Amino acid sequence: MITERPAQGRSSGPAAQPTAERDGTTAKRDLRAVLGAYVALTKPRIVELLLITTIPAMMLAAGGLPDLGLMAIVLVGGALAAGAASALNCYIDRDIDQLMRRTKRRPLPAHSVTPRAVLIFGFTLAVIAVALMAVFTNWLATALTAAAIFYYDVVYTLWLKRRTSQNTFWGGVCGAAPVIIGWAAVTGGVGPMGWALFAVVFFWQMPHFYALAIKYKDDYARAGIPMLPVVRSAARVNREILIFTALTVAASVAAWPLGESIGLGPIYGAAALVTGALFLGEAVLLVRRSRAGRPLRPMRLFHWSTTYLTILFIAVAVDALI
Repeated sequence: MITERPAQGRSSGPAAQPTAERDGTTAKRDLRAVLGAYVALTKPRIVELLLITTIPAMMLAAGGLPDLGLMAIVLVGGALAAGAASALNCYIDRDIDQLMRRTKRRPLPAHSVTPRAVLIFGFTLAVIAVALMAVFTNWLATALTAAAIFYYDVVYTLWLKRRTSQNTFWGGVCGAAPVIIGWAAVTGGVGPMGWALFAVVFFWQMPHFYALAIKYKDDYARAGIPMLPVVRSAARVNREILIFTALTVAASVAAWPLGESIGLGPIYGAAALVTGALFLGEAVLLVRRSRAGRPLRPMRLFHWSTTYLTILFIAVAVDALI
């Protein structure tokens, strides 16, 4: 919390403090602000969501609890890798972040840290993440981790994001990568079930991020980012939201029989059917509001999509344990 400075000319009262004490308080406040800025660069909410999908995938791959040491390494390495990718994304996007109301308070637009410091920070996290995976997991999990960082920052952020309205679709590859990274860390490969869970997360990203892009359509337009709701008609956006929501639900249901032999049971099946129906219903409601010219309320779909994915992967974990 930022404390109020004492008014000039006062020499007594509770506001008057020794200079050393004031300087110490300011230094602590500045240190907290800097640390907070570096944490913000890693986009913790994104890291949290990625780990929610990784842990259950590892549990299913192991048929229960995997080796706790391996799980800790993958969690730490995955968090560092996601944080590195996000920090480097902030560095690359610093020009457009200052144009968007949603992002103008990020550390670089707010001048809380320097671009050079962010670049060093991002690369340092990336090196540590890949090194951890290389030493304690296997070559495939390590290669997938390095590839995910590269894909997100070079392929998606530098190239796709600013050039095509299909940036969300192709960018979904790195968003779904933690599932197969966790699977590969446990098994040394990526079997059909690993790819099935990958498909769920991949398809899920379209309605999730299209809803966000609808909410911040003007922001993206101001920054010149060709997100689908910016450059395509509402009918096209509605169609893609419905298609990819349906594909997400279909992939989650298809994973049920595919994973029965390795632990997926009725808990996952019920979660896939019930939450999938609710997810699809929320997408249909958004489309209906759009066609009727009513307020869209896209963040309802955005938040429900997060709840959907969380419940679904918790069900994966529960079935893997019982």
